[in-house]
Amino acid sequence: MKKLITIFLYFSVFFSCEQENEPINAGSLSDDSWLIPVSGVFDGGPGKDGIPALENPNKTNDGGFLVDSELVVGYYDGNSAIAYPHQLLDWHEIINDELNEVPYAIIYCPLTGTAIGWDRTINGTVTTFGVSGLLYNNNLIPYDRATDSNWLQMTNNCVNGELQGEKAVTFQVVETSWGTWKTMFPDSKIVSLSTGFSRQYDRYPYGDYKTNNDFLLFPLSPDDNRLPRKERVHGVIINEEAKVYKFSAFDTTNKIIIDTFQGSDIIVVGNVANNLIVSFHAQLEDGSTPEFIAINEGRAILTDSEGNKWDVFGYAIEGPRTGERLIPTKSYMGYWFAWGTFYPSTDIYE
Repeated sequence: MKKLITIFLYFSVFFSCEQENEPINAGSLSDDSWLIPVSGVFDGGPGKDGIPALENPNKTNDGGFLVDSELVVGYYDGNSAIAYPHQLLDWHEIINDELNEVPYAIIYCPLTGTAIGWDRTINGTVTTFGVSGLLYNNNLIPYDRATDSNWLQMTNNCVNGELQGEKAVTFQVVETSWGTWKTMFPDSKIVSLSTGFSRQYDRYPYGDYKTNNDFLLFPLSPDDNRLPRKERVHGVIINEEAKVYKFSAFDTTNKIIIDTFQGSDIIVVGNVANNLIVSFHAQLEDGSTPEFIAINEGRAILTDSEGNKWDVFGYAIEGPRTGERLIPTKSYMGYWFAWGTFYPSTDIYE
């Protein structure tokens, strides 16, 4: 008998036990107009909104509840910074928020380890996203509350409902350790634990899921074994193809990789000690391609042959191009198995 820890965070109380995993298949759903195989859509158990998304959560300047090694998902709009701790995202998965009057959502799937920023304005209408309770290949299926359409997080597209075929507009977020984030953005706001919900935020709700490569809650197809399932990698998507970069390609000081993928020159900067990998297109908006060198000076992670310094979100913070921005790749961090499943021809940088 295969033993798994079954998580009942869906019932608003944390407890766990070991039992045979018998997921409820959602293939019996009456609506068969899906862009993904309905036979692979599984009911996670909580029901719609059983895992409650957060709406415009309280912020604080005091991150004392976080240890430096804990992961956060950071967003910076060029003026203000906000950190979204994994402590909260593990329990809520979606945070609908707004910064400087721009509405967006942080969409996080704890089972695939993927955090992506989505614009909440779709076809001119501002909406919020909720947790449908459904998953596909262990990946979160959010729904938008304006049309009740279902979306797939890792592919960023609407797979069922009125908006079927629409793509979510994404934006760059940076997943790194709290210690790294607060060094780069000491004035950053942090989403507070005062959420209005009773959760044990200091406890990870999925047992040894992060480190146990045999522990999956739902079926997976295909299952690419080129890397350990739970290895965290940075994936870049161009022309619907993906390439991933491992932490082992970097070291304990900022290192730059200049690579070509799908005909595009990209810059990948990583630092094992800082738990950070980010990537940008090498060509600037004006078509120029200066020579880049990795540095580690607070927010600044790159300098170039023109004397500019660029931060982790690609903003020039010093030099003749101050105020300009590198073009971020479409990319995010995630467990290897998720990349291998959703992008079966994924390249691995060696």
